[in-house]
Amino acid sequence: MDKLEHYRDLIQQILTEYHEWVSGSSNLDRESCLVFDETHDQYFWLFMGWDGKKKIRNIHVHIRIKNEKIHIEEDWTEEGIANELLLKGLSKEEIVLAFHDPETRKFTEFAIA
Repeated sequence: MDKLEHYRDLIQQILTEYHEWVSGSSNLDRESCLVFDETHDQYFWLFMGWDGKKKIRNIHVHIRIKNEKIHIEEDWTEEGIANELLLKGLSKEEIVLAFHDPETRKFTEFAIA
């Protein structure tokens, strides 16, 4: 399996596990949704629902594959998607914490870009 396919599989596996875990909750008041776009390598886990007459859409996780690295654009998980990827065997050099600005990324142990 090539690197790109490996990244896609890992991302989809991790997000699917979160989605299935949350979807089993009886007190969930919003719908958990997954969006996998392999053409553009964009992956989302989001929640949708209603607050009265107002439509609610909250992106919980947004990941992209860019320049042969996994860019975590948004992450509101407790454990952290980067930690999940490390547990699956990826190195810190393969992961970009893209929710930090480029200047701040220099101070993390992860890839800058």
